[in-house]
Amino acid sequence: MIQAEHAQSDSMRPAPPPMDHWRPFARQFSADPRRSDDAFLNRLMDEVMADQTLIDVGAGGGRLALPLALHCKHVTAVEPSPAMGEVLTGGAKAHHVENISLVPSDWLEVQVEPADQVLCVHVLYTIQDIGGFIRKLQDHARAQVMVVMYGAPPQSQNYPLWEKVHGTPRLPLPSVPEFREVLRDLGIEAREEPLAAQPARGFDSMEQALDQISGRLFLGEDDPKRDMLTRMLPDELEETDGVYRIRGAVPLQPWLIRWAGSASG
Repeated sequence: MIQAEHAQSDSMRPAPPPMDHWRPFARQFSADPRRSDDAFLNRLMDEVMADQTLIDVGAGGGRLALPLALHCKHVTAVEPSPAMGEVLTGGAKAHHVENISLVPSDWLEVQVEPADQVLCVHVLYTIQDIGGFIRKLQDHARAQVMVVMYGAPPQSQNYPLWEKVHGTPRLPLPSVPEFREVLRDLGIEAREEPLAAQPARGFDSMEQALDQISGRLFLGEDDPKRDMLTRMLPDELEETDGVYRIRGAVPLQPWLIRWAGSASG
């Protein structure tokens, strides 16, 4: 499923993907670590005790890792993207968060000590060795593993436009339904909790929508399909309070999925 999606993506790309896919977007993944109005973050904090340690697998720019570090004993942030790591370490320095360690590595390759809690948020959609990845999460958690995934692929809101522009259905990435099957195959009994649905992604202008959607559809500047998309967008977007969204796009439903870890100590 993942290989098929990647092959379809590669067949549409105007150029090979960059070494660090996240560099153009990394700064979007930072936030004030002392914010108190983030319901999702607050829900995670309910699970983590002040005297516990935590590993954040795929920590990104530290949007969750930094506030969780302020909340608990120590956070180990595992993040392979250099750009994301720069944002995370910059945020830690700017906000004087000292009990966090960045480990710049892929999870399956990294060697870190177990922690009380292991967190993995919106990472698993593209992991091909999902069984090995999940077993390693469990083996590094003394108390609990927490995974957050959407009930549908993260880019599913763009799928109708993909088919209209490219003339073929978009092959999906796995999401919660497939993850449930993986857990069942591994004999893991997990608790599931639906979190607040997230509104469809919005754009500040028609121009921003064209640029961002073109990127998601792998349309180059000189691609004739970009002209097609330009003509289509006024009918495909709806504007509410100055925000443009893809017409008919449904909110993404995140799920918090938790189960007991198996690390000793």
